[in-house]
Amino acid sequence: MILILVLVFGTLLTLGLPIAFTLGITAMVMIGIYSPAPLMMLPEVMYNSLDTFPLMAIPFFVIAATFMVRGGTSRYLINAADCYVRQAWGGLAIVSVVSCMIFGAICGSSVATALAIGVIIIPAMMRFGYPRTFAMGVVGAAGTVAIMIPPSIAMIIYGIMADESIPRLFLAGVMPGIMQGGLYIAWISYDSRRRKIGGAPKASLDETLSATFKAVPALSMPFIILGGIYSGIVTVTEAAALGAVVAVFISLFIYREVKLKQLIPITAEAMKSAGMVMFIISTAIVFGNWLTEAGIPARLVELAKELRLTPYFFLFFVNIILLILGMFLEVVSVMLITLPIILPVVNMLGIDLIHFGIVMTVNMELALITPPVGLNLYVISGISRAPLAETIRGVFPFMILSVFQLALITYWPAYTLFLPNLLMPR
Repeated sequence: MILILVLVFGTLLTLGLPIAFTLGITAMVMIGIYSPAPLMMLPEVMYNSLDTFPLMAIPFFVIAATFMVRGGTSRYLINAADCYVRQAWGGLAIVSVVSCMIFGAICGSSVATALAIGVIIIPAMMRFGYPRTFAMGVVGAAGTVAIMIPPSIAMIIYGIMADESIPRLFLAGVMPGIMQGGLYIAWISYDSRRRKIGGAPKASLDETLSATFKAVPALSMPFIILGGIYSGIVTVTEAAALGAVVAVFISLFIYREVKLKQLIPITAEAMKSAGMVMFIISTAIVFGNWLTEAGIPARLVELAKELRLTPYFFLFFVNIILLILGMFLEVVSVMLITLPIILPVVNMLGIDLIHFGIVMTVNMELALITPPVGLNLYVISGISRAPLAETIRGVFPFMILSVFQLALITYWPAYTLFLPNLLMPR
């Protein structure tokens, strides 16, 4: 059975079939061969799998991200951050990291963050003498922080799959997200000082105040979204809907970079992206249901018991598997394929599900910048019109820092659990 599963899945993936169809067809073949259930149940399972209130947060966050990208928000964030740190070594590169962290706290999508910030900041960095490889590496890596800093689409998917509290997951990502941004900034400062990159004249007080005032509407969004969630006024899904409304309002009436006639086309563009994610989720849940019915997770639990696996060894093994899968599959696919198999073993070993969710998220960050399928690599290469190999060279030092962060999170659970246990104890 396992051999046929690997054969069917691997063949479809090798043929270049989209991952949603690969998962759906594989599930259909395996159910047809090994399950007495009729194939007519598949559309019903797919439909019912999307009938989940927390899952509705995803399209709303995608709408918010799309309007913020098209509405000029990134430019105002970059201008404000630039006024505060431009005089430092590697000042524009530090601006990239700070802007990505703030933008990530608005949209929850790494690809959208890398695109929105990269379109503006990479050409600016090159104009001021930053090497192109360095500029691409900074933005490609900094964009990944967006799925660690709340809100995070990856954490929403994990929370639904693991039946865990999404607000607690968001809190668990705060310290690692800030730490990761800090690690990137420390490396940028060291490398820029060594190469004598940056160090522009300090911004005047008037320029700083003007840029900060213009950025206030964009900066208000994280407070609206996260403040609504942790004050108990709104749920995560309602906060996402509120964020989408605020993003549309800011883009249309405050920054005025989106015209009223563009409202429907931009919303349609966002719905197309969200629909792709939701389709992958629906087929992956069918695939996961078959795996559970076939008893594969239960067999893994028994194997773990026989081998007397320790939690630390299991987490090391899982990190290796996730890093390899992340080289060939995009984030949502990796999570939805592996979680139905891994979570029973995680529960059996007594590993905290919030802690494991952050371990999974860091692995997904690495998946975005590891070749050959790292989406951020392609986004940055496209923006810069540069070879993919050059982008990979640029992100390599940041990959090393991310691996260090992964080890820290994996083997020091208190690092991730401190805030949720303090502010939202079970």
